[in-house]
Amino acid sequence: MSTIRATLSSPEYDEVLIEVRAAGTNPVDFKLYSGSYGGDSAALPLPLGFEASGIVREVGGEPQGPCGPIAVGDEVIAYRVTGAYATGIVAPANAVLAKPASMSFEEASGLMLVGVTAVHALKATATRGGDTLLVHGASGGVGLMAVQIAVADGVRVIATANSSQHDLLRALGAEPVVYGYGLLERIQEMAPEGVTTAIDLVGTDEAIDVSRALVKDPQRLATIVSTERSRALGVQALGGGPGSDPGVAIRQAARVELLRRVQDGTLRVIVAATYPLSETASAHRELADGHAHGKIVLIP
Repeated sequence: MSTIRATLSSPEYDEVLIEVRAAGTNPVDFKLYSGSYGGDSAALPLPLGFEASGIVREVGGEPQGPCGPIAVGDEVIAYRVTGAYATGIVAPANAVLAKPASMSFEEASGLMLVGVTAVHALKATATRGGDTLLVHGASGGVGLMAVQIAVADGVRVIATANSSQHDLLRALGAEPVVYGYGLLERIQEMAPEGVTTAIDLVGTDEAIDVSRALVKDPQRLATIVSTERSRALGVQALGGGPGSDPGVAIRQAARVELLRRVQDGTLRVIVAATYPLSETASAHRELADGHAHGKIVLIP
């Protein structure tokens, strides 16, 4: 705790001081400094990391989080926060949730951002039991969440991914299919009765064109990577980009839903790799490479 207390002030009323045990990384982290969102030097220094897990070391007042009272010694998840790449953070109580005992700190640190994004996509497309859902980019962080949630809710899931990830997707209850030339025909052969809903997690023209060809109702299509082509075809854009629906209320409510799903055994976080905080640059290189299937986690 000496390192934390040397760099952080005590929490104010309804705040919580957390000793960080693991911090989840996400593509948005490196995009913030890559120039993808512009290059305003006034934003420096730029704290990174929106999610973490750890142990409560100090509280301000009698804080109440989404799961109830928060006390010193509690094992928690913090989301959404700023500056999670740290040995400790001060977080508002409304961003602090009880960590399921079944999860490691590494797993817990990677649950929320991808999880709430998946829930938002499924709700925006009104995906429910009985639907046939097409997930583009199913072996990524959001995709793995979406597959598990949809399968648990009685949805048939057709999942595009590299063939090396097909066994994992089958184990999660999806029907994998390799992307690339002939994708539309392969899916039509798998689902001659049709596909009712689709979510794009990769942002390629192929994903958008195939989805639009298969799904009759454009309101049952969504992408988290808005492009000129997806906008022209009327595909819903989700997230933080220009013109996208941030889904704040849906994502806030989804946090407790995700914990419930973990606790009932229908949802898990797959950790692809862990790096010490001192090797964040290496973690970001792997993250930017786009071939990690699961979460990349930092260990302070």
